[in-house]
Amino acid sequence: MGNIMKRCLVVAAGALACASVSAQGTLEDFNRAFAAPRKYGMSNVYYANVRPSWMTGKDAFWYVRETPQGRRYVAFDVKTKKRADLFDHKKFAAALSAAADRKVDPDNINVQWMRVSALGDTLKFNYSGRQWEYAVKSGRLADKGDIPVPPEEPHWMVVNDEKGSGPVMSPDGKREAFIKNDNVYVRDVKTGKEKALSIDGTKGKYYSSWISWSPDSRKVAVNRIRPVSDKRYVYYVESSPSDQAQPKLHKQEYAKPGDELRFKVPCIYDVETGAAVIPSTELFDSQYDLYGPEWNADSKAITFDYNERGHKVYRVLELSAETGEVRPLVEETHDKYVNYPRVFKHFLSDGKRMIWASERDNYNHLYMYDRATARPICQITKGEWYVREVLEVDEEKGKIYFTANGVDKDDDPYNIHYYVIGLDGSGMTDLTPGKGTHTATFSPGRRYLVDVVSSPTEAPVATLRSGVDGREIMNVEKADISKLLANGWRAPEVFTAPGRDGKTPIWGLIQRPSNFDPSKKYPVIEYIYQGPGDQYVPKAFTPSNYWMVPMSELGFIVVMCDGMSTSFRSRDFENVCYKNLKDAGLPDHMAWLKAAAGKYPEIDIDNVGIYGCSAGGQESTNAVLLHPEFYKAAYSACGCHDNRMDKIWWNELWMGYPVDKSYEECSNVANAHLLQRPLMLVVGEIDDNVDPASTMQVADALIKANRPFELVVIPGAHHTMGEAYGDHKRYDFFVKHLMGVEPPAWDEITY
Repeated sequence: MGNIMKRCLVVAAGALACASVSAQGTLEDFNRAFAAPRKYGMSNVYYANVRPSWMTGKDAFWYVRETPQGRRYVAFDVKTKKRADLFDHKKFAAALSAAADRKVDPDNINVQWMRVSALGDTLKFNYSGRQWEYAVKSGRLADKGDIPVPPEEPHWMVVNDEKGSGPVMSPDGKREAFIKNDNVYVRDVKTGKEKALSIDGTKGKYYSSWISWSPDSRKVAVNRIRPVSDKRYVYYVESSPSDQAQPKLHKQEYAKPGDELRFKVPCIYDVETGAAVIPSTELFDSQYDLYGPEWNADSKAITFDYNERGHKVYRVLELSAETGEVRPLVEETHDKYVNYPRVFKHFLSDGKRMIWASERDNYNHLYMYDRATARPICQITKGEWYVREVLEVDEEKGKIYFTANGVDKDDDPYNIHYYVIGLDGSGMTDLTPGKGTHTATFSPGRRYLVDVVSSPTEAPVATLRSGVDGREIMNVEKADISKLLANGWRAPEVFTAPGRDGKTPIWGLIQRPSNFDPSKKYPVIEYIYQGPGDQYVPKAFTPSNYWMVPMSELGFIVVMCDGMSTSFRSRDFENVCYKNLKDAGLPDHMAWLKAAAGKYPEIDIDNVGIYGCSAGGQESTNAVLLHPEFYKAAYSACGCHDNRMDKIWWNELWMGYPVDKSYEECSNVANAHLLQRPLMLVVGEIDDNVDPASTMQVADALIKANRPFELVVIPGAHHTMGEAYGDHKRYDFFVKHLMGVEPPAWDEITY
């Protein structure tokens, strides 16, 4: 049969179906897969990585220009529209070589944290573990000493207890406030005399050391905290530490869904009289968290944010320092969840209005609120599109600068553009016109911007534009991908097809191998990272997409799409996830893939595998457990397989509180007995993001259900797709199970 082989697949009904494909997964394919990051990396693209830094006090910016001849640091003068070297590269390299005692190539200068003075005559940067200062005209280079070692940051799962901060000076400089014996004190700076403002602080109900003074220096606001009585910790055994023979035990704070949380009460104290304002907690009595306090400019009240446990209510509250009354300025509610990670508020300087972001009309938009009535004055932005980020509120000009996606109905709905709009909602202007996703860098005062636009199929173009109306002033750079193409690079295809409902467009990518032959059949690998909080299919130019390109070189067609339950299309689109993370958008993915196969006969729709990490690890296992008729094999790394085992903030937001039966229904542990397809579970033994026990509990359930599977534990690894070893295991796994080919021996691969 030459290079044609027969593969027989067990389908859901139990019958045998056979398909003919050309042989793939050969030694040559493996070598090509491992070489892909080098062959198709951005180092083979010139004039692309334009990251401008505007120079203070002048209409000019500098950036690093990647050219075929090497790396150049250049300055661009907006007035003259000319580009010139930022410094003499040969002179700079010679000075740095001599001072640092290591050869510096003038065509490949690579320093870190470069800062350029307003006049462009002095450069400050880091190199070889030290700080340097270079005078451009004279060529003098000064060694400014070791780079300071930043203090070690606590792990991101550790909740700050708000203890230990030092005294806080009053605005008038006459007093300082501090915590002593868990209570609030003030000290007269001149006399040193101390006075206790609170007397009820204890270890079980202490005052935060994050103290806020009123602008008039007459009062302090501070949270009284009831801490968690028994914190949850996760423990990891590091089997093979590099500095000792014996294993190490690691302990990490790690709150999970349903765990006890601390409780805060904002309090106000008059520093002269000692009078206290301790409010009723009625409007914030079921806390997930409380953020603030923040003083009003008139010193008459503080504001703070209340995020209710279960996330169905979010309030911006104002506490009167005079009456102790607490009232809502904003109350955001939803029958599923208020998307609190997207909360944006801005108090205007008049003290009467505030800007608030809300998804209440199914899209994320900005509203102007009257603080006195706690009601919207107007909706500033509106339409079937999504505000992504507010960049600046310029009250003097009456403008808001922000990013959004979905405004241009002829463009990919996820592509980001930059806009300006009036505070009253008038005059909305796209400052970055043109199809593609944009990244803009504004000059001081926002008179100009540099707009870098690209797409998965179109290389970056950098354009200087007016910051007033987006008018193009001139081209700055256009990427050169000729070397990439000469290396055999193949662009992905942006593909759109209806999802599960037969009408909602689902957007994704199809990556074919560089040696693609349309007369052949190709098994399919789907890379999945799907779920609420973001969208995941790349929208910018990424020639060597780690998730797709290397695996396609093995002889697969690799795909990725954003199905329902992901973000930035609409609330309805995202809300599919609620108490239903097992859905994982998979019905949309399957509909999208079937549409692709209907258009492209090279896609072997009967031979689809899936892989992912973290949420993608959970979802890829979901796929073979719940949809074995479609997904024939899965590689799942560091999956949050049971939402009761994972971090509190992610899971209570999307799965709700209290923990109910939906958590069990979404659990891969509970559904493990359904396994019919090949599954490889991978976990880092010291994963500090998703508790490794989550993977081990799936393994335990599979063993108890007598289901065959593979388990790969990576010693010393944290949250990982599997590192280099796991990449190779993944290649072998899919080649074996989807191609029916025995992978080449590892020592034969010569990439």
